[in-house]
Amino acid sequence: MKYLFKLKTTILITGSLLLASNICFADGKPVTEQLVDSFTKLANGPHKGYRANHAKGVMAEGVFTPSPLASSISKAAHLQTKTSNIVVRFSNGTGIPDISDANPNANPKGIAIRFTLPDGTSTDIVSISINSFLASTPEEFLELLNAAAESGPQVAKPTPIDTFLGTHPAAVKFLSKRPSYASFATMPFYGVNAFKFTNSKGLVQYGRYQITPIAGLQTIGEEEAMRAQPNYLMDEIVSRLNKSEVKYRLALQMADEGDATNDSTVVWPDSRRVVELGVLTLKTSVPNSKQEEQKVMFNPLSIPEGINTSDDPILLARPISYAISYSRRLTN
Repeated sequence: MKYLFKLKTTILITGSLLLASNICFADGKPVTEQLVDSFTKLANGPHKGYRANHAKGVMAEGVFTPSPLASSISKAAHLQTKTSNIVVRFSNGTGIPDISDANPNANPKGIAIRFTLPDGTSTDIVSISINSFLASTPEEFLELLNAAAESGPQVAKPTPIDTFLGTHPAAVKFLSKRPSYASFATMPFYGVNAFKFTNSKGLVQYGRYQITPIAGLQTIGEEEAMRAQPNYLMDEIVSRLNKSEVKYRLALQMADEGDATNDSTVVWPDSRRVVELGVLTLKTSVPNSKQEEQKVMFNPLSIPEGINTSDDPILLARPISYAISYSRRLTN
């Protein structure tokens, strides 16, 4: 099976995406490209053939079975009555290809899911293992990355990153949420960006994805993490899939009136309604995963009729940065 994402000369996903491609030029480059540059610098890259962020990963295949309630939320094809084939990529944070799975800097972990639709096209979900993000705009995110790149043990206190964190409590909160998990199969994932969902009756609702392991959550302590092998998560999920299926519940946390749909640093209250969309069942790991995952680009704005973007600027910028990273790893 081939997972090669073919870039098109003209991106026609939404007008908002086209606008996002021009976010804040500086030094002759848009912020979306500067983000890729900063990730590459922080990882001491470029690393040939690897993503600028979430470089280290592993892929699996399976199916998605929608719940009876899914079609009431959206008329999207994969949320109706039939199962869809899926391919999933788990990943570590940072652009360092050999970072230890247990390294705190390898958080947040990522999950990217591609659903094959009945007409042969696809739609993607891209989520992380922390239920929030550390910046509300691409410009703020770039400021954080640059501050981190300019800091280090030889830099006088307060370092640029100390100064940034002193005025950005959302980033401090995000960086404090870095638990270690026993397995990708016991790790939750969250879609920190809101999307707009429309059902067949025209009802519009906003929601954020939640992906919960059916095996339950299982963390490990700091000492156990320090003893863990560098590839313990990547190796464990392949070994687990050789023995049994791995399942997750795909759900949607629904926004109430007044909830922020344009700021991924704001966590919605746990009291918000959660609707189960279906079950993700992983059956096998992908053969030659390293080669295949370097070919594929997951795009959170590759979305079908029945799902649309919110006005979250982080969401609108992500596909542009991903495309830049993708083109570089094919050519560098």
